Amino acid sequence: MLTIVIRSILIYLIVLIIFRLMGKRQLGQMQPFELVLTLIIADLATIPMAEVSVPVLHGILPLLTLVVLHFLLALISRNSLKFSKIISGKPVIIINPKGIDYKALKKLNLSNDDLFAALRECGYFNISQVQYAIMETNGKVSVMPKSEYSPVTNNDMQLKTKESFIPIVLISEGKIIDENIALAGIGEDKIIKLLQENSDKKNIKVKDALLFTIDQNGECYLQFKKGEGKTFNTKRLVSQ
Repeated sequence: MLTIVIRSILIYLIVLIIFRLMGKRQLGQMQPFELVLTLIIADLATIPMAEVSVPVLHGILPLLTLVVLHFLLALISRNSLKFSKIISGKPVIIINPKGIDYKALKKLNLSNDDLFAALRECGYFNISQVQYAIMETNGKVSVMPKSEYSPVTNNDMQLKTKESFIPIVLISEGKIIDENIALAGIGEDKIIKLLQENSDKKNIKVKDALLFTIDQNGECYLQFKKGEGKTFNTKRLVSQ
């Protein structure tokens, strides 16, 4: 009996350390590969706890192997956008200014009821209030409301507003997103020029940028890996 108690405490402490190392994400915030690893770890941990005939080392070794695998996948995902899309997928726009994207819903195996429930969780009970809704890779839905329905609405204050648009990510963690610069209709030369114009350092390079976005109104957000973020306006480069 004492052996089972000691084994249970040991395995518990090891699993606790493993999850601390993996980060503080909640289940609903995990990427698919993280959720799979979590479920496997939970299952593996119960075997050496209950089965005295199984050596403790045989129970710990698979857990440590999965931890190494987790960090390896996370490292590759951070450095390869293609690999990240393969194992985690990519965000999908399920509502756009034209309405619900039915094909996207079917691709994600979602019903209208699922969509409405997700919108209500975000605080929107009328789909006409939503400009964009995006299904994130962790299964959560992000909502951009129409400008007149934003919190402390400009509509209530009777102010003229510009239409809201989703910013396009041109650079993420020092890497240019080729498909997005094509969508924005902006070349790499122009991007580099904007980086140089909005940096205090000379010979600034793409790899120095942490994030660079632009929307259809020409509003840009730029932050370098070393420094604070800043916003500025440039010409309307994004195609309508």
